[in-house]
Amino acid sequence: MQITKATMADLDTIMAIYEHAKAFMVVTGNGGQWADGYPQRELIAAGITKGHCYLCLDDGETVATFYFAVEQEPTYQHLDGGEWLNDLPYGVLHRIAVRSNKKGIATYCLEWCFAQTGNMRIDTHENNAPMRRVIDKNGYQYCGIIYVRDGTPRMAFQKTAS
Repeated sequence: MQITKATMADLDTIMAIYEHAKAFMVVTGNGGQWADGYPQRELIAAGITKGHCYLCLDDGETVATFYFAVEQEPTYQHLDGGEWLNDLPYGVLHRIAVRSNKKGIATYCLEWCFAQTGNMRIDTHENNAPMRRVIDKNGYQYCGIIYVRDGTPRMAFQKTAS
């Protein structure tokens, strides 16, 4: 597998992966995390333009997409019920979506992101059991609750090399 930056030519493929992921989320009891048209095409296009939208390729086939950047995430400024492991610069991974039955794709993406920075923060909906398993399996520690832009809570995690 390999990770590559997405281009505007990939936008339709990316949106199809998100539609597949949303259907999977509904089936696994997490229909509320990506509701009301989220993630919107314009949001994904903006991520591509900024150079923060990535693809995971397996034998040339696009099997996953995600947003990764080393940046301050505004929703991570307030954390309820805990604290972050450190205040060092960190990478964020958002909107990871997989379109394959092959095991290990999400782990590969998380490992790639962690290798870029050695300090990662991530969040997910409480009902997103598959993602919570991947986060736990990859050594992330639960840090507390953050609130995304629409005010709904998300479980927040961090992993650091130090």
